[in-house]
Amino acid sequence: MTLNQLGYFYQAAVLQHFNQAAEKMNISEPSLSRSISSLEDELGVTLFEKRGRNVILTKAGEIFLEHATQILDDVKRAENEMHHLATDGGHIDIAYVSPLAREYIPHTVRNFLSLEQNKNITFNFNQDITSVNIEGLKKGSYDLIFGSYSANEPNIEFVPIIKQEIVAILPIGHPLSRKEALQAADFADYQVLGYSRHSGLGKYTRSFFKEHGIAPNFICESPDENGIASLVAQGFGIALVADVDTIYRDDICIRPLISSESFSHTVYMGYMRGKYQLPAVQRFIAFVRNVQA
Repeated sequence: MTLNQLGYFYQAAVLQHFNQAAEKMNISEPSLSRSISSLEDELGVTLFEKRGRNVILTKAGEIFLEHATQILDDVKRAENEMHHLATDGGHIDIAYVSPLAREYIPHTVRNFLSLEQNKNITFNFNQDITSVNIEGLKKGSYDLIFGSYSANEPNIEFVPIIKQEIVAILPIGHPLSRKEALQAADFADYQVLGYSRHSGLGKYTRSFFKEHGIAPNFICESPDENGIASLVAQGFGIALVADVDTIYRDDICIRPLISSESFSHTVYMGYMRGKYQLPAVQRFIAFVRNVQA
C-alpha cells in the first residue's frame, strides 16, 4: 500500500467516478483502476461497486475511507510542520549553567526572537551544571549547551562567548575589605564560600587555590553568584566569583585579585560536530557567534 494508492482511492470515493478521479490525480483511468484493484487485492476486500458510470463505496470501502482520510490528513499536517521547521519556525532545546540564567540567556534569546525571521521559533530552557548538560547534549536531549569547556569531548564544538574576570567578594566591614586587591593567601585564614564543586566554575576556582598552595576552609557551596553573594552579605564568609552584574549590590564589597594572580573564566556555547541541525538551530548558532564577533 502506498500514499499514491490512498490518494487515488480517496479521490474516487469523493468524486464517485474513476475518470474524474484520474483527471484530478493527473493519471490515466486504466492506471487508477489498476491501482485500486491492486489495493483491493492487498486488503482482501472490495472497496467500490459500479452504479452506471459512477462508483460507490461498499461497507468495507466506507470503513477504509475513514482510515485513509486520517492518514492523508496526518501526512498533510506532517508536510506543513516540516515546511514550518524548514522556513520561519522550529524549536530549540538549550541547557545552560545557572550563572547565565539571570542575564545572558534571556537577553540573547529575546534579541534573537526580535528578528522577524525568528519570531515563530520556540525554546525549551534547561538549567544544570556543565557535566550534566554535556551528557544531555550527547544523548540528543539538547541542541545547544552553554557553560564551561571540557577538553575530553572531541565530538563537541565549543565556541567561546563570554570572558569573565574572577573577583573576590566580602561582607561589608570585613578585615580584608581594607585592601585594594587580594591574593590567594588572603583566603587561608577565613571561611570561604564557593560554587558547587562539580560545576565548571567550582572546579576552576578550586584549581586557583591549589596552584597557589592554599587549602581554603570551604563551609558552603552555591550554584551561582546570586546565591554566593547573598551568603557573603550575611557574613558566612568570603568568595571568589565571576564578575557579573548580580554581584554589584550595596551589602557586599568587591575586590580584584592582585595583577600577578588575576585570572578569568570563559563561558562556551557547545553543540555536536557533524550532527544535522534544524534551520532554526543553525540560525541561533550563527546569531550567537556574530554577537561575540
